[in-house]
Amino acid sequence: MGDEERANNFYMEAQKKMESTKGFMSRMFGAHSKIEDACDLFQRAGNAYKMAKKWSAAGNAFCELAKIQLNQLQSKHEAATQYVEAANCYRKSDHQEAINCLELAVEIFTDMGRFAIAAKHHVTIAEIYESNLMNVDMAITHFTQAADYYKGEESSSAANKCLLKVAMHSATQENYNKAISLYEEVAAVALESSLLKYSAREYLFKASLCQLCHDMDVAKGSIEKYCQMFPAFEDSREMKLLTKILTAFEEDNIDNYTEAVREYDSISRLDQWYTTILLRVKSKIGSGGIAVKDDGEPDLS
Repeated sequence: MGDEERANNFYMEAQKKMESTKGFMSRMFGAHSKIEDACDLFQRAGNAYKMAKKWSAAGNAFCELAKIQLNQLQSKHEAATQYVEAANCYRKSDHQEAINCLELAVEIFTDMGRFAIAAKHHVTIAEIYESNLMNVDMAITHFTQAADYYKGEESSSAANKCLLKVAMHSATQENYNKAISLYEEVAAVALESSLLKYSAREYLFKASLCQLCHDMDVAKGSIEKYCQMFPAFEDSREMKLLTKILTAFEEDNIDNYTEAVREYDSISRLDQWYTTILLRVKSKIGSGGIAVKDDGEPDLS
């Protein structure tokens, strides 16, 4: 007998066990034992479906098990655990069903006050929306919720990872004010830790690039503020690139801009996010330059 056939037999037997608990006499005599037997059979069915790589069927079996744990046995933790198991199976066949199961698990865990676990599953939901369903708005929603729960549990590092994801997607969507605010927030937290301090350079660099995309004319003041926040930023390769970008903008010189970015990329490879943002910055050069003060100096304030 193959794994799928065994799984089908377990599943049907589990359904029969549950059906037999519906009668009046059954409810009086032995119903609880039959329910526990059904749970065992659904568990075995789910595992057998997994062995047969029948992922949707496995997810269905674990969902049935979760419902029994929640509704008949009032075991919230076990129900949530089985919804997560179902989601793990559905992720191989049906991403939306995986999300549905994870949301049910999150609802149970939050009701139990298990916010760190709920946050973890919000992150998983966000990653499915991000990578599989290409729904950035929903990914942002769940990364944000995860960050809020992690903050409440004093898990700053985990919260910041989520906030960085929100900042990255916000910048890509041209919501630069939100991205800037989040990069500054995470940088400020990093600067309070001797172990994390130097990671602030990356966050301030990304905030600076978002500033350049948002409003090139006022970006210099913001970048100077970042140097005051983190003096080591002023001597970094990132700051040297930012200075060259501002100069290229002042001089309306795309060639100098391109050379500055090429030089930086030759040492520190730029990923897709950086490439996208830097192309947007480039589009601002040659758009008419910037205002000039009465003394002839460029007005970057």
